[in-house]
Amino acid sequence: MEIRRSALSGAVRALAIATLLITGAGAGQAEEEIRYFTIGTAGIGGTYFPLAGDIANAISNPPGSLGCEEGGSCGVPGLIAVAQSSHGSVSNVSAIIEGGLNSGFSQSDVAYWAYSGTGTFEGREPMRDLRVIAALYPEHVHLIASKASGIASVADLKGKRVSLDKTDSGTYPDALLVLEAFGLSEESLAVEHFKPEDAAAALREDRIDALFFVGGYPAPAISELAETTEIVLVPINGGQVDGMLREHSFFARDAIPDEAYPGVAGVDTIAVGAQWLTRLELEEDLIYQITRALWNPATRKLLDVGHAKGASVTRQTALDGIGIPLHPGAERFYREAGMIR
Repeated sequence: MEIRRSALSGAVRALAIATLLITGAGAGQAEEEIRYFTIGTAGIGGTYFPLAGDIANAISNPPGSLGCEEGGSCGVPGLIAVAQSSHGSVSNVSAIIEGGLNSGFSQSDVAYWAYSGTGTFEGREPMRDLRVIAALYPEHVHLIASKASGIASVADLKGKRVSLDKTDSGTYPDALLVLEAFGLSEESLAVEHFKPEDAAAALREDRIDALFFVGGYPAPAISELAETTEIVLVPINGGQVDGMLREHSFFARDAIPDEAYPGVAGVDTIAVGAQWLTRLELEEDLIYQITRALWNPATRKLLDVGHAKGASVTRQTALDGIGIPLHPGAERFYREAGMIR
């Protein structure tokens, strides 16, 4: 519950202020139009949820807040942004297009597949109205096993009890690609589909042997697991990865360092970018203001003291690895900033 309270605290404060204004307790202040803006994340035990909470706080500027020049919020006037838990990338892109979310976080591969109607979205109508606000940070493919399981490589997963995350998560299609590269399939495992926090609990209770998770380290659910259970990070490397990189250019070699999780040795693995998406129909000026608030120097301070992955969210990398169009409002900001010619 502490994770949820932290991520939503800014929205709760904003709602309280808005309520005061609506009921007349804010007499003497001009009422402002209130607009709510949702950010789809993933399970509360992953990286998306707490980081989206930090970003929601940064871009919000509810009625009654101190102005940016007065040391208050530098967000969008009248905006209340809220991080909303979901099943992850695949769930988020669908909800964005269907209007259930204003925006959401997604892996770059899932964003491209959804936009183009390929990959895990093969046979579905391409989501041509998906648009990018910003690239955020690299997400690492975690393969985590209990030490007692004896799993030391991807090949060792054969016949084991393994969680591949929810089928509408971003982890699931990437886990399938990893298994395929190493000559395995769902049928060769005893598969479960748990969200990260539920998978961590299942591993702790010896109901599964291993789990896949794609996200920025450190993920809260995995950190908590490492403090109570002997676990290992399993490397995803070797010649099989060479073939993956040739076929799927959105993957890159990377590493999870020692002590990213308490007492756990680091490993070589692969990574994919995390992006913040919205849909084309949202007003250009709104997304322009949100993008400007995201990269305001005051937001830098919030990101650096929030979730550990916030330090990797930088304006310098905001356009890295983008495979679908920018929203016109975001594009206007980056052009004015001299980042797009």
